[in-house]
Amino acid sequence: MTSPDPSTTQPAPSAAPGSQARPGSPVVAVVATSPQTAVEDMGRAMELAGIGEFLSPEIKTLLKVNISWQHWYPGCSTTPWQIEGVTRALRARGHQDLVAAHNGTVVVDSYEGEFNNKHKAAQEKSGLPDIHLDSPPNKWIEYKPKAEMLVLDDIFPEGIQIPEIFPGTNIVHLPTMKTHVFTTMTGAMKNAFGGLLHRKRHWTHSVIHETLTDLLAIQKEIHPGLFAVMDGTFAGDGPGPRAMRWHIKDRILASNDQVAIDAVAAKMMGFDPMNIKFIRLAHERGLGCGDVSQINIVGEDISQVNWQFTGVENTFASRGQKLIYWGPLKPLENLLLRSPLVSLAFLASNLYHNGYWLKTKGRRRIKAAMETEWGKLFESY
Repeated sequence: MTSPDPSTTQPAPSAAPGSQARPGSPVVAVVATSPQTAVEDMGRAMELAGIGEFLSPEIKTLLKVNISWQHWYPGCSTTPWQIEGVTRALRARGHQDLVAAHNGTVVVDSYEGEFNNKHKAAQEKSGLPDIHLDSPPNKWIEYKPKAEMLVLDDIFPEGIQIPEIFPGTNIVHLPTMKTHVFTTMTGAMKNAFGGLLHRKRHWTHSVIHETLTDLLAIQKEIHPGLFAVMDGTFAGDGPGPRAMRWHIKDRILASNDQVAIDAVAAKMMGFDPMNIKFIRLAHERGLGCGDVSQINIVGEDISQVNWQFTGVENTFASRGQKLIYWGPLKPLENLLLRSPLVSLAFLASNLYHNGYWLKTKGRRRIKAAMETEWGKLFESY
């Protein structure tokens, strides 16, 4: 679990050999990195992916931080070097109005997560202000998408609410490379799920793939610039986003195409991207490219990369949720998840993840991770 990816030691070509991508194809940069060069390598990946073509320095830019757990666990949430490296690279390009954007969930406290994941430390080191989207003075406004929605109009007939600060800003997503119990893998597209939808977002879990597609359509309407920098230094395999097995993979990905970067990450993990429903739906609706053969992959050659991650594992908690979303308890979904009874589901999730799993398995894995060079880098913040 602590061994690095052997291919890290191979030199990085300027483009993937044998690529069939045509001019005009979306670009995804894949860069090998190390604890000693991670901050600089974030900027290198962004440059390879053509950051200057997609984000204007004249426009406020939000760095959408991923907090999947209020506890630090390798591969689970945005890394501090991700925040520092992306901030430094954007500042070097003239971006002065930068803000880190955090969101909480019904089971994750964003303030506690910001502290425990060293996000606050990295922000203070970088002079980066932050906002918590679910807390005052931030407001939510109704938004009427121009694009046809697959599911959001039906789930929220009273109106789709988005953060007031989002329209008119650039946004840079900061996901990690990991698997997910509901979506097989999670990356740039899933990172919007936290910030763009309010705390009733769990209402959409039964149609999560369609929801992520709708959210990308909305993002393309409200953000003049959209980009993603994905951290694969620690990568997570198994029943993510929390109860995972971590692996050191020493990789950074970057792209303006949210579908393409998720497709490349999925391919590296060992999945067929077009068999992952949210990637396929977004590709079919013209929101990005999910066909790896049509993506211009620059930096590392990933043609033979297959980490053989598993995306169908469950925890005790996720088995129960799937019974409600797609199983025999489906007729009780509204009663169990859209009434006061939902607090029991949140309690069960917290007891399982923060109590049982963290204490019986998580702590041993965290201790082992802290003994690696990446763990030492984390501790340095």
